[in-house]
Amino acid sequence: MNKILIIGKKSFIGSNLKKILSKNFYVKCLSFEEAIKKKNSFFSEYSHVINTSIHKNYINKSYKLIYDLDKRFILKFKKINFIYIFLNTRKIYLPKFNVKENSVKRPMCFYSKNKLKTEKYLKKKLSNKLLSLRAGNILGRKLVKNSRNNHKLFFDNYLILRKNNKKVVVDNDFKDFLTIIQFSRIVAILIKRNINGIFNVSISEKIYLSDILKWIDKEFYKKIEFTNYRKDSFTLSNKKLLKKIEKKPLKSELVKFCKNIFN
Repeated sequence: MNKILIIGKKSFIGSNLKKILSKNFYVKCLSFEEAIKKKNSFFSEYSHVINTSIHKNYINKSYKLIYDLDKRFILKFKKINFIYIFLNTRKIYLPKFNVKENSVKRPMCFYSKNKLKTEKYLKKKLSNKLLSLRAGNILGRKLVKNSRNNHKLFFDNYLILRKNNKKVVVDNDFKDFLTIIQFSRIVAILIKRNINGIFNVSISEKIYLSDILKWIDKEFYKKIEFTNYRKDSFTLSNKKLLKKIEKKPLKSELVKFCKNIFN
């Protein structure tokens, strides 16, 4: 039986992963501070380690090892026997339609530059013990209140705008959204099949901001003025991923999730 260790027990992705993965696997969660203090022998019982923790300065500042929690964790080991699951971002790519894993990399912010640098290190260090997931926008609600809240996601920004209760102007970009349930189920299949490598994780369809906000909140949608100026539109090709999981995440699942997100 696969045994999973999740680092980042209060994070949005970490807490949601635990909820879903626990249905099929043994799952333990630790904070990064707890994990880094464990003796290396502690990790020998786990088949997979997923790090969902992140340092706030890794997001907002130029690269320093002290901010890189993935590299700091892996530096503990001369050799690992588990598959290490690294959460990367679509922001490492030049934004465009149908981006493939081998497409041009053009990170424009500290966060994406740091993620790409870390992935290159992990790929060299871990080889076939690395599973790197380059995800689009993951949509969902936080299960655990986390005072750190280092990384604001689309839904966090939506809640801030909704609370302000003011009319806003939004560029109607198309994005590649994925629900946290879809993401977690994909991770579960990859774990079950002991898959390694680098994969885009997406539904691979254009989802316009006007559509997703209307699905989430029709009343707030009426307060938004959408422009046709699009500078950050993208979709990720998921063909490589689908060859491994053999189950396509559907747009209809995303629509249903959005319409029930407050229930």
